[in-house]
Amino acid sequence: MSRILIVEDDQEIAMLERDYLEIEGFETVLVADGEEAVAAALGERYDLILLDLMLPGCNGYEICRRIRDKVDVPILMVTARTESVDKIRGLGLGADDYIAKPFDPAELVARVKAHLSRYARLTSGGESRGEPDRITVGDVEILPRSWKVYKAGRELRLPNREFTLLKYLAENANIVFSKEQLFETIWGYDYVGDSATVTVHIGRIREKIEDDPAHPKIIETVWGAGYRLNKL
Repeated sequence: MSRILIVEDDQEIAMLERDYLEIEGFETVLVADGEEAVAAALGERYDLILLDLMLPGCNGYEICRRIRDKVDVPILMVTARTESVDKIRGLGLGADDYIAKPFDPAELVARVKAHLSRYARLTSGGESRGEPDRITVGDVEILPRSWKVYKAGRELRLPNREFTLLKYLAENANIVFSKEQLFETIWGYDYVGDSATVTVHIGRIREKIEDDPAHPKIIETVWGAGYRLNKL
């Protein structure tokens, strides 16, 4: 049974989320405070986190950053704020998806299931059979079988989606992919979102693997076309 941490200070919304998820067979834990949410996420194992943006004690952005630095788990932000800048900021801090209030509970459940299914496929190990033991790009080493990345011998922490995106680009080095192609390949057709997510994740990867993220040499933007990983 999948365990879901619901971080929501509005009791009515929290109960609504809990009831619909438990009807679908999920186990849920409710917390209403930011610091309590961080402690819960880091202290126990959860399969997914539903995270409200506006919380007492610590806002959702800060919670997302602190959790993502330590734990690799799908994070869905739930908030009344719908501006694209808020969405991009949340995704840039490591959130996997973004759903705006008021929401259809059935849509929320569908997104939860889609992320859990995708995460299970990414971590099952089934996709690693037949893959190379190591992909080297300059001073960056990607180990597909153990899901690890090193730069100049130092291990980097990449959440599953960032790792999968980097690995795919490295396996198809010197080929230009549009944002739409990458979105469909890495996130899948069942993912509710848009290709702007790709831009955010590319930026996060560059911050970790590039010597100068402002002037990237490994993952290059091909203006008007998309992105290309250069085999240095």
